Amino acid sequence: MVEQVRYAMIGGGEGAFIGPVHRTAAAIAGNCRLVAGALSSDAERARRSGDMAGIASDRSYGSYAELIARESALPPQIRAQFIAIVTPNHVHAPAAIAALEAGFAVLVDKPLTDTMAAALHLEQVAQRTGGMVGVTHSYSAYPMVRQARALVAQGGFGKVRRVAVRYTQGWLATAQDAAGKQAQWRVDPARSGLAGAFGDIGTHAFNLVEFITGERMTRIAAEIRAAVPGRLLDDDGAAMFHLAGGGRGTLIASQICAGDANGLDISLWCEEAGLHWRQEQPDRLRVARRSGPEEIWRAGTDGAWLDPSALAAVRLPAGHPEGYLEAFANIYHDFAEAVAGRTPTHPAYASLADGIAGMRFIQAAHDSSVAGNKWVDLTEPEQ
Repeated sequence: MVEQVRYAMIGGGEGAFIGPVHRTAAAIAGNCRLVAGALSSDAERARRSGDMAGIASDRSYGSYAELIARESALPPQIRAQFIAIVTPNHVHAPAAIAALEAGFAVLVDKPLTDTMAAALHLEQVAQRTGGMVGVTHSYSAYPMVRQARALVAQGGFGKVRRVAVRYTQGWLATAQDAAGKQAQWRVDPARSGLAGAFGDIGTHAFNLVEFITGERMTRIAAEIRAAVPGRLLDDDGAAMFHLAGGGRGTLIASQICAGDANGLDISLWCEEAGLHWRQEQPDRLRVARRSGPEEIWRAGTDGAWLDPSALAAVRLPAGHPEGYLEAFANIYHDFAEAVAGRTPTHPAYASLADGIAGMRFIQAAHDSSVAGNKWVDLTEPEQ
């Protein structure tokens, strides 16, 4: 039996949504174990949260600085081997940089950071230290998303011509909706950063486009806005974009679409076929060829027809839909394997380069909108 990889967590304590998701997913993964944490920026809440998460009291810390300092002082066979960061965006860069400087691998929730400058600083530190950084773009860890990527990459459908991706939610449709803990920091520029909805869910849509097509987005013309009066960050927006291979696309990211729960879907049309995937039906991929019958591809452990990259992400027999938790479990499993020196052939976690690309998307969308929806290149900004 392979020994479990030890990890620590920063953030994700009392009242948090994403922290329990990560910890549950890591337990499902089975090859990693939570051994330490600083689960809140408030020391007392952090220790209370650590108790609830089953962390030993002597390894439940009151701040991420204390966690990094004290874990670093432990013998190598005891201390955490990687650190998961599941805080509001403004903490991502300082916590990740401190962890990298201390020799820890880092798994960061998306978006990578709060600003482009912070992302580039983090990139510089990772390059200097040689530390490993993964980003939790969970939707690219779904089996049928990986199957879609494989089908496009095989070339039988021809070049990608058109993409339409939509991520709509309704949980911030009114001013009152921003009162809860999960919403407060997302509408606060000091904690969320440059973007609201385009950073929170637009980066997921962006990542899906680049992951499935296998191409970088090169240009964007965006209109983003705060539809709810008085809100300081965007809660609604849309963009047109160009792909490196010549394809064109549209992207919608909105959190004010009343009645929508988690409406993420993507369609892309190649020269010979269209592919269609919906997050709310995660185990189904629809393929419609230019001629011939429509195909429904399904996930399942017996799926000999699936690409190895998709089959590696499947945990259950056909007819048992796998989704959000399993995708995060795939990320934790593969990142832990990489930390242990057993990097998977098809890693489920996004790379640091993917995280940087997501931040360029946020910056370019913002710049385009401010400039009156002008086309902006997704290139590295001046330093």
